[in-house]
Amino acid sequence: MKKMRSLLAVLACIGSICAGAAYAADAPKEAPKDIVLKGDAKCTSCHDEADAPGVLHIGKTKHGTRADGRTPTCSDCHGDSEKHVNYKGSDKPPKPDRTFDKKSATPVAERNAACLSCHQTDPKRHLWAGSTHERRDVACSSCHDTHTANDKVRDKRTQAEVCFACHKEQRTQVNRPSHHPIPEGKMSCSDCHNPHGTTGPKLLVKDSTNATCFTCHAEKRGPFVHNHAPVTEDCANCHNPHGTVADAMLKARPPFLCQQCHDPANHLGTIPGVAGNTDLSRNVNGTVIPGQAAVQNNALNSVGVTQGRGCLNCHTEIHGSNNPANASKAVRFWR
Repeated sequence: MKKMRSLLAVLACIGSICAGAAYAADAPKEAPKDIVLKGDAKCTSCHDEADAPGVLHIGKTKHGTRADGRTPTCSDCHGDSEKHVNYKGSDKPPKPDRTFDKKSATPVAERNAACLSCHQTDPKRHLWAGSTHERRDVACSSCHDTHTANDKVRDKRTQAEVCFACHKEQRTQVNRPSHHPIPEGKMSCSDCHNPHGTTGPKLLVKDSTNATCFTCHAEKRGPFVHNHAPVTEDCANCHNPHGTVADAMLKARPPFLCQQCHDPANHLGTIPGVAGNTDLSRNVNGTVIPGQAAVQNNALNSVGVTQGRGCLNCHTEIHGSNNPANASKAVRFWR
């Protein structure tokens, strides 16, 4: 009798286990929960933290801020991608409707349209249409990495490397002895250029080269009593802002740079031009100043010696001068 009771107890236990298993099999499965973005469960059920290239890292970026109502979903960028989601085969599934990797078959215009659907309202991107980068089929994803917290192009220390991937000539110039502190991480390309489009030349942030330079070099703005014509026209007449082998990013060392415009044969103190422009021994009324002739001769000889060393020995205020001495060209741009 005792054995019979024990057997019945075992059978009852097995029955309950089987009934529970059957109930569990018939019970509805719990819907997968979102991990990062709203509605991302259909993606994160397959794409986890081990999936390259760090799909879930988007949670560390502004695109992963769920508290912000503007935060996009996976499908906002990649499309509904039903064929990709519902694929049951053993091979690699078909690509999503829109992809953004370097080997993407999605047209550049379609990729950019997904980004501009949100970012077109940003004032810095109003002029993207028709800009140099847009006309040359540069995709937003060519420069930006959405799924990483450290987007290189948004970091002043690493931005230049992204730009130099295409602008190789500028990479060489920046590595020359005289350059803006871009390699040191104190400046970035976007301090002077807006890659999303501007009204100025070469995607400069201002409407002209000079206006862009004056945002930092305000002391060169003027106006001056004597304005140096090439400076007023374009700073790039004398400087290469990306870098040169001459001091102050000059395109050539003085006096060779100056002599591209100024004929050295007519400079005071040079033998062919001694009788030329100005007589320093007379005042503005033409009256001879006693003892000034000797001073003039010494000055001319001194200029002749220093001219070969550099025009800036005398003309220290080459960007513009307020020296009111007289109208003579000889004294312009002195201190």
